[in-house]
Order: sequence, then structure tokens, then C-alpha cells
Amino acid sequence: MYGGDEVSAIVVDLGSHSCKAGYAGEDAPKAVFPSAVGSVGEKPSTYYVGNQAIQFRRDFMEVASALKDGLVADWDIVESIWDHAFKSLLHLFSEMAEVTFFFPFSFSRERLLIDPKEHPMLLAEASFNPQQHREKTVELMFEKYGVPAVFLAKNAVLTSFASGRATSLVADCGGGSTTVAAVHDGYVLHKAVLRSPIGGEVLTDCLLKILESKNVNIRPRYSFKKKEPVNGEFEIVNLDFPNTTDSYRRYMQRVIAADIKETVCRVPDGIFDEHSYANIPTTPYELPDGHTIEVGAERFKVPDLMFNPALIQTIPGMEKYGVDTGLTLRGLPQMVSDCIGKCDVDIRRELFSTILLAGGTASMQQLKERLEKDLVEEAPQAARVKVLASGNTIERRFSVWIGGSILASLGSFQQMWFSKAEYEEHGPSYVQRKCP
Repeated sequence: MYGGDEVSAIVVDLGSHSCKAGYAGEDAPKAVFPSAVGSVGEKPSTYYVGNQAIQFRRDFMEVASALKDGLVADWDIVESIWDHAFKSLLHLFSEMAEVTFFFPFSFSRERLLIDPKEHPMLLAEASFNPQQHREKTVELMFEKYGVPAVFLAKNAVLTSFASGRATSLVADCGGGSTTVAAVHDGYVLHKAVLRSPIGGEVLTDCLLKILESKNVNIRPRYSFKKKEPVNGEFEIVNLDFPNTTDSYRRYMQRVIAADIKETVCRVPDGIFDEHSYANIPTTPYELPDGHTIEVGAERFKVPDLMFNPALIQTIPGMEKYGVDTGLTLRGLPQMVSDCIGKCDVDIRRELFSTILLAGGTASMQQLKERLEKDLVEEAPQAARVKVLASGNTIERRFSVWIGGSILASLGSFQQMWFSKAEYEEHGPSYVQRKCP
């Protein structure tokens, strides 16, 4: 019904860290930009979406994310993200006229420049997405954007499709949370969905707090400029912007801390121990202001939070994390074992041998090897443990989107769309039947 190049479906994966959008049937998303959005003024606020817009410092600009713990926290921000991804050429040129320091090629990498009324939309959603959020999503898509059809697909199912499997256990290590879900014959087993609030953003926060406790000054990029008084020698000049909000300053610091994490951090081969790692050789990292810091045991300690979340209470400023909310913090191997234990006995063996790693945080060095090692020790003797992860970090980071691209381009899928006619006849609650 919606096949062909002229009306190809659009696949959108709005994650805690970034939004990925593009055309079904393609290998990678065309538009990728942060899920964090800048806003100025009381609601209705002026929103600044995308890499260039948010990196440009503005007085009194607050920064907030659209999602919290994997679920939508602010629908206004979600709408601003969708607006940005779909924005037409007319809007693009009007903005370029106002903001001359942006470049056209930057826009094209963050925007699809389409009319949503002409394309069906496949939207990725969390495996634990509540019914009211699903109904709100389809309501916005049909009422605000006027799309001809929509489909909501679970992240775990799309990751499974991306690897060419209908049954698997998906460990999705994202920015806002870590989710482990069993997929059987293309459907998520809801009784076996487990999640932990420890995702990439928590690891970034922990690394930032450790560095600050060691008096490492991470200067945001907007707070200084470099002068070159002598050829080849640079001098740092501090810039003062008193109207910069705390949320914006922290966001810009976290961007740097996230790069440190991705560059030098590595999952330890076994359980992290302060004494054993006390004399480990340090790794240098050059900060944007030119200062070089030495990253020591923390480059192993922070990733080990995925396996031993109790470590978080030993990090300065994180001592009470999870205590006030009563969160149950479980390590990744335990989550995988518990998830499989909640499934029927006859599929457990297959799940142990088909554990898929997905998400940006899953790209950390040695994560796959450590998870497999820990699971071999915990799993029943008869189980053959196999952890699968794409060697291509881009594929691992975009596995949900890639699965959506494959699904939406299948000829057999075309009759499964939730059409606008069905929405007008049955209402938003019909999404529960059309998109199980």
C-alpha cells in the first residue's frame, strides 16, 4: 500500500541520547541529533534543537531531555524534536536567513526535509512503553502531522530483526537506561522485560563526579577562547557569561565527559577492586582547553557499574543514588539470567545462545567479552552461552533504527500499518490491537 520510492516510509527512533530518523530500506539514518533540547522563556518556550543550535550558547537557555528512564518526560520537547526532523525546505531557508552561522550541509544531516503527510511513519518505542504514551504518540502523528499511517514497534523486536532473528534475548544498553527483553517469534514477552536506570548518561555523570573530586576542571567550550600570540603557542582566555544556566553549563561539561568515557574507558575483565587497580597505568586525555589529564582506575571503575551497580555508592556525590526512590539495581548478567528465568522452559536454551547487545553504551570495549564470561559462570551447565554484537559500532548504535528500516520495507508488512481511516473509525486506543 505504501511501497515504492515516492512514498517510502519514514523510520524514527527517539532515544534518550539521540534521535535517529531516515527512509525505510536504507542502511543508516539520514538525520541524527541529540535528544537534549535547549529552551528559552516560560511555556510556550522557544526550543533550540540539533547539534548546532544547542552548542550555541544563549542567555537563560535551559537544557532538558525529552525522555527520562527510557520514557517520554515532556511531550512539548518530543514535538519540537519531530518538528526538527521533518522540517520542510521552506522552514529551513527561513531559519538560514535568520541564523547565518549555520551551514546548509549541517541542516541536511539533521533533517529529512519532508512533508509528513506524504509518508507513513514507523516509530520505535521502549518495550515497557505504557498504553497512554502509545495512544498519545499516534494521536499526535495523525492529528498534528497528518501522516497517512503509523506503526509502533518495540525496540527489542527491531534489534532482533536487524540481526535476522525472530527469537532472541536483547540487552539494550542505551543512554537513559538498560533494558533486557526476550523476543519470541517477533513479539516481546512482556512478563520478561527488565530494566535498570544505569545507562550511558549515569556512567557519564559518575565519571564527571570522580574527575571533579580529583580537582579536574572541565571547562565547557563556550567559557574560553584560544589566542595564538606566538606561532604554534596558544594562550587560553577565559570568557564570562553570567546569564548561562546551570543546566546548560552541566550539559556542555557532560559532552566532554562522555567523550572521555568513550575514548579511554574499558570494561574490566573481572570484578573491579580499588586495591588491585590502584597502581594501574594511567591514560592521557587532552581537554578542549589544551590541558592534559591522566585517567587512572576510574576508566575501569565506571564501566564496571554495568556489572556491579553497588559501586555507585562509592562515587562522590552518588552515595544516595537509588536509595530515595527504592530502585532495585541489578547488574547486566543478573538481569539477563533473571529475564531468561521468567520465560518458558522450552525457549530458555535458545535465548542463552542468542543474546544480542545493542545501544550506544554497548560499544564500550570488552563489554561483550565480560558479559559472556560472567554468564558462562552463572548459566546452567547444559546452556550454551553466546553473546552476539556487531563488530561495527555504527550498526550496534543504530540497530533499532536498522531493524525498523528492514521491517518497514518488507512487502509482507504493508498490510500491518495503522491507517488514518482506522484511527478515525476506532480512535487512538486501536493502536493496542494494530501494534501489539
